[in-house]
Amino acid sequence: MQNKIMAINSGSSSLKFQLFVMPEEELIVKGLFERIGSKEGIEFSNTLNGEKKSLTIDGKTHEEAVAFLIEFLMKENVITSLDEITGVGHRVAHGGEFFKTSSLVEEKEEEMIRELSKLAPLHNPVNLAGIEAFKQALPGCSQVAVFDTSFHQTLPKSQYLYPIPMSYYREDKIRKYGFHGTSHQFVAEEAATVLGKPLEELKLITCHLGNGASICGIKNGQSQITSMGFTPIAGLMMGTRSGDLDPSVVTFIQEEKGLSATEMAQILNNQSGLLGVSELSNDFRDVIASAEENVEQSVVALDIFTSKVKQTIGAYAAELGGVDGIIFTAGIGENSAWVREKSCAGLEFLGAKIDSELNDKNAEIISTNDSTTKVLVIPTNEELMIAKETMAIISK
Repeated sequence: MQNKIMAINSGSSSLKFQLFVMPEEELIVKGLFERIGSKEGIEFSNTLNGEKKSLTIDGKTHEEAVAFLIEFLMKENVITSLDEITGVGHRVAHGGEFFKTSSLVEEKEEEMIRELSKLAPLHNPVNLAGIEAFKQALPGCSQVAVFDTSFHQTLPKSQYLYPIPMSYYREDKIRKYGFHGTSHQFVAEEAATVLGKPLEELKLITCHLGNGASICGIKNGQSQITSMGFTPIAGLMMGTRSGDLDPSVVTFIQEEKGLSATEMAQILNNQSGLLGVSELSNDFRDVIASAEENVEQSVVALDIFTSKVKQTIGAYAAELGGVDGIIFTAGIGENSAWVREKSCAGLEFLGAKIDSELNDKNAEIISTNDSTTKVLVIPTNEELMIAKETMAIISK
């Protein structure tokens, strides 16, 4: 029996969607609503039958965007009845310790997602808005939450506990949660197929490098160590996020500049990282172009980023007790041969040697034939992973 499964990623002013036929994993239509909340209307773009179209629609809310989407699907004969959509899977940023796997969303689950908004105030509320909008538009359809944090629930205590008083963990659940789990899981499964070995027999390091970036060490198919922490600000330097730094830097700047906690968080989340160091842009393409002209701050910014990626790969290989494959994914990981080459330079001791020609072509395997550790470029597809998880939940 065929199922049409919708994969949804709701943002504060956007809503991405893809509709799949499952279990065939056939993509029917995908699209994006942008500028939700704008007085000028919502911008809607979609790709159907290989043709891309864009228009502006009336409305300001997620509910209005979803109502238009259902009307669009019916008008274009993508569906002839609402009953054809058997499940809607929603990306939800934070599942805390409550959601160890993807989950059907009923009243109890919806309330818990709302409660967990204190851990992800920028993400969970808008993720919930998407769920509520589809519950209203498709009242008879199963809604499934797929959490960024769930894949990392296999982290051992030695990795998720912070060396602060245990009362903060017991009372406030302050611990490492990790993010980008859907992406790390997807590319790990794809890499196992490429390498021709069961995922459970592999030691993999997955590098999700985009404007937000994280690395995950995967052993026996399970997340063992990851770079993001209590929030997505931790770990690698990112487009606008600082990544790891001495905690005293935060309190020192706050005291010296008279900043509130909210103002400090704004600096660390939106004014730091590549943008903060380069003082140019949070877009790697802009900074690489500037570095090629020998602009010092751009050169330094890129060196900080690739050095941190390299250090993390080396540390995770030690934690896993070796590594069979290093995977690059997401916008930068998939498209920047320069970042991949710089990040892997010096990792020959791990058996990972880059073939420059293959790397320049963004080939699936970019390491040399004699490399004992394979280096791969695997495009991520979080929406397909959401659809697969949703299908698994509603099939039970």
